[in-house]
Amino acid sequence: MLLTHSYWPEHSPPQRRWLSLTREFIRAGWEIDVIAPVAHYPNGRRNLPRRKAGFAFARQEGPNGETIRRVPYLRHLGTSSLARFVDQVFSAVMSVPMGLAGGKPDAILATAPSLPTLATGYVLSRIRKVPLIIEMRDAWPDLARDARMVQGSVKSVVERVVEFLQQRADLVVTVTEGFAQTLRDRGLQNVVTVSNGLDLNSIPLLDPPVLERDVFRALYLGNHGKSQRLDILIRATALLGDSFHLTLVGQGTSRPNLVKLARELNAPVSFFPSLQGPEVVEKYREADTCIVSLRDDWKSFETTVPSKTYEVLAIGRHVTAIVRGEAERIILEAGGGDIVAANPEAVAQLWRELAADRSRLASGVSGREWVKANADYSQLAVRYMDSISALVRSNSWRRQEDAA
Repeated sequence: MLLTHSYWPEHSPPQRRWLSLTREFIRAGWEIDVIAPVAHYPNGRRNLPRRKAGFAFARQEGPNGETIRRVPYLRHLGTSSLARFVDQVFSAVMSVPMGLAGGKPDAILATAPSLPTLATGYVLSRIRKVPLIIEMRDAWPDLARDARMVQGSVKSVVERVVEFLQQRADLVVTVTEGFAQTLRDRGLQNVVTVSNGLDLNSIPLLDPPVLERDVFRALYLGNHGKSQRLDILIRATALLGDSFHLTLVGQGTSRPNLVKLARELNAPVSFFPSLQGPEVVEKYREADTCIVSLRDDWKSFETTVPSKTYEVLAIGRHVTAIVRGEAERIILEAGGGDIVAANPEAVAQLWRELAADRSRLASGVSGREWVKANADYSQLAVRYMDSISALVRSNSWRRQEDAA
């Protein structure tokens, strides 16, 4: 049983990860029961036809043959963090009766960063007496501490709840080895790493950018939030002038402020909403370099790797990497691009150098080869299934001993 706050037909990081993993699990003969809200991510309202988005408290067949059981959500407008959290709490509570319906699963897996979903997984695992797997796709509770998402005693409550759930899970899955080691250092032994990745066969390898071009084009695709500090990119572009252009694609809480900043600085920046499929590939094709960015003043990001990293490496575009820690190591190992400090002057200087020597933009196939060896979901799913199978076998053995 998979508990998630976002699933097909939405377009989101958990959806992309779990649609791929679910396909591989089912190919291996597994049965997957997904519990998720009626599709409404990311803007808080249902934009899809009702039959495709699903009906609350009804079953729906997923694209891989999985069973999806939908729960209601609270309609909210915009990208307010508080509104989304309240919506997640509501859907998590509604997931309890859905999780008690139907056959008993062999294991329950709850995926964060929707923290209420983790609590639902804990409750259901205890009622149904099956192992609980918690998947931490972000470095919680460290991220909450860095972001100062809550203050004072309330903050300590959030941290303690997350740590409580991690300590009582039968298995904790992280997407980076760095955060797995952090949890082991805190005393957790039941930790494995299954990184983010992609379906390599669905990602084309693009030809390198042309050697002669009047305008240098940088591209960012992804979330526009506090974690990314995209204002640095806009300020860098403003320093460079009209022979450089920045394209930002996506949504997020910081987007209105970023649009305002670009207007105030008269920076050559274009904004686009979230795109999918061929439109994304076309944006990659137009770009000279693609940006992977995480702010450098949050310690938790030393063990965080933006999921877009793998896509940029696989598609063969040069990476402007404003990252450190594990993400920096991956970029360097893959030979995918340049690491640059998180300040506008450093970014602007790197882009000047790349524009002056465009041969550096031909990143070759080394990034794609790294992804093939380390982040292809066909291989990641096998690692995941092996870990879950070992846990279920161990739990069955304990039940037999208890019965004896």
